[in-house]
Amino acid sequence: MKFTFDIKSPQQQYIQITAEIKVAGKQTMVYFPAWRPGRYELGDFAKNVNHFQIFNEKGDAVKYQKTNKNTWIVQTENCDSITIKYSYYATDLNAGSTFLDATQLYVNPVNCCLFTDETYNDPIQVQLNIPADWEVAHSLKVEEKAFAAANYDELVDCPFICSAGLQKTSFEVEGTTFYVWFNGEVKPDWSRLEKDFKAYTEAQIKAFSKFPTDEYHYLIQILPYQTYHGVEHSKSTVITLGPSYAVFEELYKELLGVSSHELYHTWNVKSIRPSEMVPYNFKKENYSKLGYIAEGVTTYMGDLMLYKGGVFNLEQYLLEMNKQIQKHMDNFGRFNYSVADSSFDTWLDGYVAGAPGRKVSIYTEGCLLAFILDVHLLKNTNNQKNLDDLMRNMYLNFGEKGIGVTEKDYQNEIEKIAGVSMQWYFDDYVNGTKAYTALLKECFELIGLKYHSEPVLSDFGAYLGAKIVEVNNETIIAALYPSGALDLAGAMVGDKVMSINDVAVNNNADRWAKYFRNDNKEIVINRKGVLLKLHLAVSDTVYYQRYFLTQSKEMTKEQIDTFDGWRKV
Repeated sequence: MKFTFDIKSPQQQYIQITAEIKVAGKQTMVYFPAWRPGRYELGDFAKNVNHFQIFNEKGDAVKYQKTNKNTWIVQTENCDSITIKYSYYATDLNAGSTFLDATQLYVNPVNCCLFTDETYNDPIQVQLNIPADWEVAHSLKVEEKAFAAANYDELVDCPFICSAGLQKTSFEVEGTTFYVWFNGEVKPDWSRLEKDFKAYTEAQIKAFSKFPTDEYHYLIQILPYQTYHGVEHSKSTVITLGPSYAVFEELYKELLGVSSHELYHTWNVKSIRPSEMVPYNFKKENYSKLGYIAEGVTTYMGDLMLYKGGVFNLEQYLLEMNKQIQKHMDNFGRFNYSVADSSFDTWLDGYVAGAPGRKVSIYTEGCLLAFILDVHLLKNTNNQKNLDDLMRNMYLNFGEKGIGVTEKDYQNEIEKIAGVSMQWYFDDYVNGTKAYTALLKECFELIGLKYHSEPVLSDFGAYLGAKIVEVNNETIIAALYPSGALDLAGAMVGDKVMSINDVAVNNNADRWAKYFRNDNKEIVINRKGVLLKLHLAVSDTVYYQRYFLTQSKEMTKEQIDTFDGWRKV
């Protein structure tokens, strides 16, 4: 196969793509990817295709019929090859998208490169017709002034950025060269970045014993507005971050966090992969319940590796863990839907808020369950083995060998290290909805961390049980604490707060709620144009709270030993 990319009128944001494909037989099925790895939901990229045409090797038009949203049947009798020409509309700029304007051509091939079953495993050539002064940030091989991929899997796992504004540096760790590319307005502090990237990279490679590839590329799109996103690949990651002025200031910890997270994915999900995704099937959903491993363990270890590598101190690390605890406690879906079932349903509603209280986040719940597992491995091995040992075994026994992982495989590897049954962990917490706040507290205590909580600063949240947001000078109820004061009074998500005790609110609802905290309250709300009165009696019950961790000032020898085992690589 060969793909040629042209950008004749970049202001129109259509990329002209020519695909040359060998064929055999009377009919050939041509497919467009329905999704992309790293985002386990349907992407339906074919919706961006325009001017779709197919020709034979003589240049004559070939008949075809579209059979579903991303499949075409092509009549290829008496054809040795076909050429498919189409335009791809490229307006989205995030870590998993494809984008074109006058300054850059940024391509995730999984968005815009079609395939056939017959040529899926054939070598692929990529030709880029771009301005002479544009450089290309990529992880593909270069052969005779073109780019080459061993097969379709490799092609769609190798995004690239073409631009005249690229900046880069590189460093080496354990025989692997790591390249860091920036595109966009940014003033890199290269020495600081190289020092920190190298530190967490060394920690991760030490944990796994080896790196899967001989080179790795960070393709970082810096944007002038607020954004944060990362997508993993076997030899690279794409990251979007902004605004530009904050990247090496207040957003620097975010740059480190997403970069460490995506690097950990090189082992965990690009190598250690659910059996349902070996190989990937780009034609339809690839359902799996193991998102708590792929994303949960990676969320936990991505931040922990910054601490283990000396990039974060303990206080900085605990700030990141605090965020996960807060998300966990504020999501009442944890009582209704397991993290395994929520993983399966990412294909349904995994990346939007969805119905309140229906599901949990595989990132948050998976992270906290990974921490619990980490501590229990220490507890059962006299602090000699931790989650690093488990994930290294998973990589060497499965990932490196290209063997897909099942939940039973994961459990078996855990129990080999722990030496005890961990069925309770899977029954109650992975596949069940048993509350684990007490278990979390116990695990924090084992490593000498104190778990605290206090009312949130918002009076509406703390004492009325509602999260509110100010939008266009309107106070809107965004979330309700189940059986909280406002929930029981009849409030609904989406209600607009108009007044409290006959005083109109104007971007100051929380101040008035605080003022009337010790009084009975009559709150007027606007519900889709209808004014309603809600009556609330005085109560000192606290609903929404803030949760945070600190290190105990005095630790026992047992806590010190477990803490040392937890933080070691």
